[in-house]
Amino acid sequence: MQDSKHIHLIGICGTAMASIAGLLQLKGHRVTGSDQAAYPPMSDLLAHLQIPVSEPFAEANLQPHPDLVIVGNAISRGNVELEYVLDQHIPFTSMAAVIHDEFLRGRESLVVAGTHGKTTTTSMLAWIYAVAARKHPELAPSFLIGGVAENFATSFQLQDGKPFLLEGDEYDTAFFDKGPKFMHYFPDALILTHVEFDHADIYKDLDAVKTAFKRLVNLVPRRGRIVAFDGAPNVTECLSRAFCNVERYGFESGSMWQIVGLTHSGNQSEWKVLRAGQPWAELMLPVAGAHNVLNATAAAALAAGQGVPLDCIIEALSTFRSVKRRLEVKAVIDGITIIDDFAHHPTAIRETLRALREANPGARLWAVLEPRSNTLRRNVFEQELIDSLATADEVVLAGVFKMENIPEAERLHPESVVRGLNVRGIPAELHTHADEIVASIAPRLRSGDVVAILSNGGFDGIYEKLPQQLRARVTVKA
Repeated sequence: MQDSKHIHLIGICGTAMASIAGLLQLKGHRVTGSDQAAYPPMSDLLAHLQIPVSEPFAEANLQPHPDLVIVGNAISRGNVELEYVLDQHIPFTSMAAVIHDEFLRGRESLVVAGTHGKTTTTSMLAWIYAVAARKHPELAPSFLIGGVAENFATSFQLQDGKPFLLEGDEYDTAFFDKGPKFMHYFPDALILTHVEFDHADIYKDLDAVKTAFKRLVNLVPRRGRIVAFDGAPNVTECLSRAFCNVERYGFESGSMWQIVGLTHSGNQSEWKVLRAGQPWAELMLPVAGAHNVLNATAAAALAAGQGVPLDCIIEALSTFRSVKRRLEVKAVIDGITIIDDFAHHPTAIRETLRALREANPGARLWAVLEPRSNTLRRNVFEQELIDSLATADEVVLAGVFKMENIPEAERLHPESVVRGLNVRGIPAELHTHADEIVASIAPRLRSGDVVAILSNGGFDGIYEKLPQQLRARVTVKA
C-alpha cells in the first residue's frame, strides 16, 4: 500500500477498527467503512475524522470497488458485504495484518497484553512517551489503543519517533485467521497484566487462553523485555519459557517493581515503587482504584526500562486523564453521579466497583449491568458475577444481549444472578431493556448516589436516557 488507495473497513465502528481507519487516513489513503449500528465513542471519532460510515451493511457500500477491504474480526461468513467481496474477488485482509505490514516495520513494537487493563495501561504508556517527547523528540510515540485516551482525545497517533505502542488483543484476527491479533505484532517489549478465562466464544477453556499468551511470550526476542504482573500463577506459567529478561511488578515482596505505601484520597492514588528492593519513585495518579495503580506501575516500569527519564514518568502519571468508558463520569445531576464503564468480565466489574467505593466512601453504589460480552452472556462465570456485583449496594440487570445466539445450556440466566444476590442481602432486580431500568431506578435515586453503568456496548442508549430523566425530575421539582 505504498500509493494512495481507497480502503474500506467492514465493521469500522469496532474500537480498533476505527483507530486503524484513522491511521490509514493519516497515511494518505481514502478511507470508508460500514457497520450494522454505530455508537459512541467510535462513531463520534469517525465523524470528527470525516470518514464516511454506511449503515447497515450492503453491497452498495462497496461500489465502486475499493482497492482493499479490511474485514473486522466481528464479521462472519454470511455478512452481505463479505460475501460480495469474496464473489467479486476484491482484495481483502485483516486489521492486524495491516498494522504489521504498514506501521510496525522499522519501529520499536511495544505491546500491552492481558485479560484486563490493556486499554488503560496502553493509554498511560502513550502519555508517558508523549510527555517525554517534549524534551526528547525521538521518543514521540505512535500508538493504537482500543479506546479513546482522554489525554489525546483519540485512540491513535502516527509520529516520526521509533516507538509504536499497541494494545495486544487476544481475540481472534478474522474469519480466515483464527489466531489472536497480538500474534501479528512481534513485540520488542511486552507488558503482561493478567491471564484469565475470557472470550468463551473462541476459547474452550483457561488452558486454551494460556496457550495463546505462551505463544505471545515466545515472540519476544532475547534482547527484549517482559514486564509482568506478579500476583497471578497463570501469568507465571505463561512466562515459564521466555527467552528474554522478565521483570515482575505488583505488591509482592521481591518483585523487581514493588508497590508499597499505597493510599487513596477520593479519585487520587499515591504510592511508592521499589526497584529491585531500592527506593525508585513516588508516584501519584488522579484516577481511583488499586487496579489502576497496577496499570500505572506496569507502564512506568516498561517506559523506564526503555530509557524514558523518571521525571517524565512522574509528570505524565500525575496528569493522566483516563480513557473513555473507563470510570468515565457521564453526568452529575442533583448530586447523583452517573458512571460509564466498559467492564465486561467479573474481575473487571469487581475492580471497577471497588475503585468507586474507594473514591466515594459512604455513597450508595448502584451497579447497572448489561450482560453483553460473549463471555458474560454465558453461565461460565455466574457465581463469580454474583460475587463481583455484591460489592454494590443496589444491583440492576438487563436481559442478556441477543440471548437467542447463545445455546440454552450455555446461556447466563440473569434471574439466577438476581436470586443469588438477594440471598446475600443485596437488593437486585431484572428488567428487559434500558427504558424499564430508567423508569424503575430514576425515581429512587437520591443525592450522593453513584450509578455505575456496566456494558461493552451501547446499552440501548441508557447513558443518555437516565441523565435525561433525572434532569426532567429536577425541572419538575424546581
